[in-house]
Amino acid sequence: MTRNDFYKATCFLLLLFAATSVTAQGKTTVKATIDRNNILIGEQIHLTLEANIPENELIHFFILDTLPHFEILNRPKIDTTNTSNGTVLRQIITITSFDSGHWVIPSLPLSENLTTDTIPVDVAFSQFDPAQDYHDIKDIIEVKPEPEKKKWWLWYAAGGGVLLIILFLIYLLRKKKPVVLAPVIVADPFEEAMKQLGKLQQDELDPKQYYSRLVDIFRIYVREKKGIHSLQKTTDDLVVQLRGIPLAKEQFERLSQALRLSDFVKFAKYIPGSEDDRNTFETIKQTIGEIEQIK
Repeated sequence: MTRNDFYKATCFLLLLFAATSVTAQGKTTVKATIDRNNILIGEQIHLTLEANIPENELIHFFILDTLPHFEILNRPKIDTTNTSNGTVLRQIITITSFDSGHWVIPSLPLSENLTTDTIPVDVAFSQFDPAQDYHDIKDIIEVKPEPEKKKWWLWYAAGGGVLLIILFLIYLLRKKKPVVLAPVIVADPFEEAMKQLGKLQQDELDPKQYYSRLVDIFRIYVREKKGIHSLQKTTDDLVVQLRGIPLAKEQFERLSQALRLSDFVKFAKYIPGSEDDRNTFETIKQTIGEIEQIK
């Protein structure tokens, strides 16, 4: 090999390594860890889910409904950290198990081709020494009655009883006029939602107010139309409840992304563009229209 060929090969390898590094840096990475792998029945484990998302990737997170052989005790809000390379999402979930044995927390998918590693967990009963003597059953301890005190409470009870009787008699003797209630006009949930969406487009709100109002319109609609009480629920809980509505898969995924984008605007100080505003608004409006057609 000549010196010129050696220089060419070296430059080619350097360029290939740089291209590989840039490609690797531009991909989303996920990680799932626990604070311990051996517990007693009923003890708690902290499961940490983390997604490192570069700037050019769509921001989304794990949808964790259940875990085989484990119970989810606490699911706090997602912690968002902005870095020079993108966004890091982290959530620490508290879980436990009441099934003894060797179990495995399965791979958790963030997308079709991106999953976490499996995590083994051993759940056991507390150990005891069968050779240790058993404690005798203690006899019943008799409690000596206290000296009889003056039963002033009887006088208070008698006075209270007389007062209740007097109040009851006064209630019976009073003549109450019948109260005529005005008829309650119940607005149609779909018409009210469309009305509020039209008003939202006319109002000039900052991004946080705009997305909060947009999601509230959708939450109120599904509560009135489908009985899903979600005003005090997190976005993850709302998405779980919405699985019971037979929406098209593509529409459900767009809705889930729109709801999570609203969370990033409200809680992670994400600044949306005009395209984000338009897509989120149309997704909410189209979803309400599809739910309205479901019988």
